[in-house]
Amino acid sequence: MDRRSFLKTSALGGAAAATTLAAPAYATGKRTLTMVQSWPRGFAVLDDAATYLQTMVGEMSDGQLTIDKKAPGELVGALEVFDAVSSGQADMYHSADYYFIGQHPGYAYFTAVPFGGTAQEVSNWYYHGGGEQLHDKLGEIFNLKGLLAGNSGSQSGGWFRKEINSAADFNGLKFRMPGLGGKVLGKLGASVQNIPGGELYQALSSGALDGLEWVGPMADERAGFQEVAKIYYTAGFHEPGSALAANMNLDVWNELSDQHKAIMRYASMATTQLQLSETLANNGAALARLQAQGVKTLQFSDDVWDAFGAASAEVMDENMGDELFAEIRASFEASLATSASWINKSDGYYVQQRIRVLGG
Repeated sequence: MDRRSFLKTSALGGAAAATTLAAPAYATGKRTLTMVQSWPRGFAVLDDAATYLQTMVGEMSDGQLTIDKKAPGELVGALEVFDAVSSGQADMYHSADYYFIGQHPGYAYFTAVPFGGTAQEVSNWYYHGGGEQLHDKLGEIFNLKGLLAGNSGSQSGGWFRKEINSAADFNGLKFRMPGLGGKVLGKLGASVQNIPGGELYQALSSGALDGLEWVGPMADERAGFQEVAKIYYTAGFHEPGSALAANMNLDVWNELSDQHKAIMRYASMATTQLQLSETLANNGAALARLQAQGVKTLQFSDDVWDAFGAASAEVMDENMGDELFAEIRASFEASLATSASWINKSDGYYVQQRIRVLGG
């Protein structure tokens, strides 16, 4: 007997049924979002951000909107999350959008680009310089709603088995670096690979990689790279402030109530601040522990930085034939110029003087 026939049997019976039959969860305002992510559970910085987002959304909605996290392999692979969400196989993903420059090169800007913005400068652009609207414009092509949820801060130059004394030392080097930064190293002759984070330790220890970049001291220490490589370049050109994305399937986004949309947006913002501050608060101590384990910390020479710069300009210009990429780049660089003009004259100069006066 179907529900309609059952309700017709008697008014009393129908009333009783109406009080005992549970309404669908979404009809009562509840919704669980399946979130696939590119990081294994417990990965410092990256899974930290995903977990913060999950917790905040549940608490802010009083349990009416929840996130069910899926680590790589539980539903899809680490680098398959974009297609899964675009197609509706999952509701949202937590990842780094520069993994998906194959879908569109403009996605690089929503993680990091070579010689791009610091974490603060990325936020300036995203929330006050038109970046969020461009993220959505790009996402509409792939049925995605753009959200940023996390930022690693400035990422290190990477782990190496031998020192880099000139740009020529990258020639033939088997190196892991995703995004447009990887294309820059490719121009310097490196054999660049985009390997998911969960596979990096094994690749470096086995010799499948000669070097890699990951995040920074806090995350790198937890990944254990110091056990298989001892040369660590602490500053890199490729990711000065790497945003993490929590993009949603656009159809799912449009189904949410205005309140739940607001919760997703503001929880994403709060996640970025909380996770970034946690990371920056812990990187110094983590670096000291790495050095105590025999890790040698270095900086690339100026001529290597110059080579990075020349190759970066080539890579960026190669994508200018794409109208949307050009629009995103122009917007980003305009915001960066404005931010840098003030930061250099205020924070930047202040830090120089603090170090000069007090040391450090």
